[in-house]
Parts: sequence; C-alpha cells; structure tokens
Amino acid sequence: MIFITGGAGFIGSNFVLDWLAQSDEPAINLDKLSYAGNLENLASLQGDARHVFVQGDLGDRALVDALLAQHRPRAVVNFAAESHVDRSIHGPEDFIQTNIVGTFRLLEAVRAYWSGLPEAEKAAFRFLHVSTDEVYGTLSKDDPPFAETKPYEPNSPYSASKAASDHLVRAWHHTYGLPVVTTNCSNNYGPYHFPEKLIPLMIVNALAGKPLPVYGDGMQIRDWLYVKDHCSAIRRVLEAGKLGETYNVGGWNEKPNIEIVHTVCQLLDELRPRADGQPYAQQITYVTDRPGHDRRYAIDARKIERELGWRPAETFETGIRKTVQWYLDNPEWVANVQSGAYREWVAKQYEGEAA
Repeated sequence: MIFITGGAGFIGSNFVLDWLAQSDEPAINLDKLSYAGNLENLASLQGDARHVFVQGDLGDRALVDALLAQHRPRAVVNFAAESHVDRSIHGPEDFIQTNIVGTFRLLEAVRAYWSGLPEAEKAAFRFLHVSTDEVYGTLSKDDPPFAETKPYEPNSPYSASKAASDHLVRAWHHTYGLPVVTTNCSNNYGPYHFPEKLIPLMIVNALAGKPLPVYGDGMQIRDWLYVKDHCSAIRRVLEAGKLGETYNVGGWNEKPNIEIVHTVCQLLDELRPRADGQPYAQQITYVTDRPGHDRRYAIDARKIERELGWRPAETFETGIRKTVQWYLDNPEWVANVQSGAYREWVAKQYEGEAA
C-alpha cells in the first residue's frame, strides 16, 4: 500500500486515479478537503476497496501516526499543499501552517514509523515530496531554464513556503537518513483543475460569457505540463529515483500566458462556438498585474530523462485539446465546484481591476 497526502486536489486526485488504473496496489488518501480538495474528483472510485479515503490534516500527528501504524505503507507521496500564489498574497498564514508546519509534522510521523520497520522494509521505503519550480524564483528572457542545481530564490509567500518544505525534506534525509526524493514541477494543466487557475478560468469564463482576465501585458512565460504526464513522472521517480535527489519535471512547453488564452479561445471557437458567431477572444480583458509576479519559469527536465528515462507523452497541442474537451464534457463538475466561497474569491481578485 502507498500513503498519499492531498489526494483529493488537482494533481493528487489525478495521481490516485492513474495509480489505480495502472496498479492493484491500494492507496490510502489523506486530504483535509480545503477549498481546492474535492471528493467529486474521485467519484469513479466509490466502492473501490483499493482506495481508502480519510478526511484529515497532514499536520494532525496523532491521526497520521495511527494511519501509518494501521496500513503500514511502503511509500508516502506528499502532494498536500496550499498552492495558489494569489491566495498566498492575500492570506499567507495558511501557507505557512500547511506547507511548512504540516510538512514538518508529516516528516516526523513518517520518520518514527520508518525507524520502526524491519530492515528489509526500511530499506525499500520511500518518501516522495512533490514541489514546484516556483521555488527557484524568476528568469529573464535569455536565462537558461531551471536545473536542479539552481539556487532557491522564492518570491511569493506560496513559493517561500514550498521552498521551506523542500529544505525540511532534504534535512530529514541528511540528518536522519529518511529515504526521500523530491520533484519540482512546472505549471500543470488538465482534468479536475480548480477553476481559479489560468486555463480552467479561461474555459469557464469564456463559456459563461464573462471577461477573460489577463494579468498585466500577458507576457509572463510558463512551462506547461499535462497533469497525467506529471503523474507518470512521479511514478517513475518513486520507482527508481536516487535517494536524496531532486528531479525537475517539465513539459518542454514554454509559452506566454496570452498565447495560452488565445489557444483556449481558438479551441472553444472550434468545439463550442459562441451563439453569435463571434470569437471568444473578444472577451479578453487586461487587469492590473499581481504583486511580485514572476516573469518567466522554465524547467530543464534533462536529468529525469537522462537518469530515469522519462519524457512527457503529450505536446501542449494534444494536452490542451484534451483539457478543453474535458471541461466541455463535465459541466456538472464545474458547476459543483463554483461554490459561494469560490465566487467571492474571483470577485475579490479580479473585479474592478481593469488596467
């Protein structure tokens, strides 16, 4: 059995679904079900004995101790994190509590459990920590992409809290011998993505006839990784990653935000044309840039390819088409996640900010 934290969120739920589609090895899934955790993502697993869901906080030491003792997992995969830059700017304390304090408490629980395992199980055990490229800071247009050796320079409360969690994981390996591996990924997109992030927000707003808010000049560059490719990379690192190492996971798809928005609009023009026949791009509006907005992220994913033989299966063109189609095919999921709290957030973040 493997133990997954944050497995009802966007990337975590995709990982759980992919894991159980490819393996009969059971997964215990601990998730707090905060604003971005959504059990509906896992509805297809209802009644599946291989999936054990527990609602709870990774920082609840007594709960985590009990779950580890009961289920005796051979690996822990830590997705649990507050993960939205804008939310971290408005309310950083949740990010400190979950990403730093929560990771510390999880590490301590896992260390106690691992220390008591028989030698063979102890040697086979793994703790995989899922992190982000944002810990590396920002790049200028001509800088080389982030390699695993790039110094950390986080610029937001979110990325600073994730950087701190990465340092804790590294320290628990070097100080206590805990068998850890870390992955730092670029921007994910795909099914079950909470619609406050760029791609799902553009899809949902376009279909609703609402403005498509683009920060600043829209020329912020990101590397885009289809979420199912990220899941396959995590499986590969869990299987063969070298202890104590970090692996950057990227999609080899650097694109400015405004190009992403236009691509989404063009796909919607094709797949779900507006009733008036006009292009969705007419709905694009520019809003005031967010504070400290990093200009460019780019991942050098050669290490994971060289050492573990992993490359993404999707191009951006194939992945974004699948993503737009998924949202068109799942309007009930979208409607159900657009709760009052979600609407209040979007209003707070975007309304009245036309640039």
